[in-house]
Amino acid sequence: MKVNKNNEPEIIGFIGLGTMGKPMALNLIKAGYSLLIYDIDVESINDLVSKGARASSSVAEIGRQCNVVITMLPEARHVQEVVLAKGGLIDHLSKGTLFIDMSSIAPQTSKLIAEKLSEKGCYVLDAPVSGGPAGAESGTLSIMVGGNQQAWEKGLPILEVLGKKIVYMGEAGSGQLTKLCNQILIAVNLQAVIEAFALAAKSGLNLLKVREVLSGGAAGSKVLEMHGLKIIERTFDQPAFKLKLHRKDLAAAIETANHIGVPLAATELVISKMDEAIALGYAEMDHTSTMLIEELLANINTKK
Repeated sequence: MKVNKNNEPEIIGFIGLGTMGKPMALNLIKAGYSLLIYDIDVESINDLVSKGARASSSVAEIGRQCNVVITMLPEARHVQEVVLAKGGLIDHLSKGTLFIDMSSIAPQTSKLIAEKLSEKGCYVLDAPVSGGPAGAESGTLSIMVGGNQQAWEKGLPILEVLGKKIVYMGEAGSGQLTKLCNQILIAVNLQAVIEAFALAAKSGLNLLKVREVLSGGAAGSKVLEMHGLKIIERTFDQPAFKLKLHRKDLAAAIETANHIGVPLAATELVISKMDEAIALGYAEMDHTSTMLIEELLANINTKK
């Protein structure tokens, strides 16, 4: 069992055991941490309990028993409810507890949470990640961290279990701001791949060969390699990252950019494509499913 600097058992509360959270929690267990877990998915809880975690009956119990709490939740409203709602973590965390939110949410929400929990004497980090389920499973995520220096130093050993590239970005909200930049780059790059693939497909080119040759040149990218393959294999109904969640992140990017006066023309275009796909019922599908919109527009006859 891991202990902290005061030689006390390091008990981590982990809230949110979805596609990303579950493998991250498992890596902490493998690293020797004692985990108390909470989620609405009973199957995920039972699976992790069989691997050494303990199940919690409530968020309040986690707040009372843990000196570190990690959240990995889908949206800002979920994080706010878990942390700030009546009976939430804010009512139960002890002074000196480290709270790490690894969800992807708006920077403004992270700043609010940091302010409220800091008033209680807690250490707070916003630490969103990039790398997808594969990175979560292998412990090689990129982690962008915001918060004060003391919280960063306290949280680094834990984050090192979960990621390979961990960068301290600055004050509260900085991690989330960096994640928004990440989401913009992926979204715009993905749209470029989709348009290139649409042109290639309509012209009769073999998409596997297109991906192979372009990956070796200046146009190469992880998006082309990974997402391009997913498009070619047409596994849209097996989401590594749901379309609705990427759309949510881009909405936060636009809101933040508007607030500080930065135009995001390409991002706006991608959002319009996402909205078309969502209107057709693709919200729960992988974000690469916007390829289906380009195929409709180009009258490309390919099975979904």
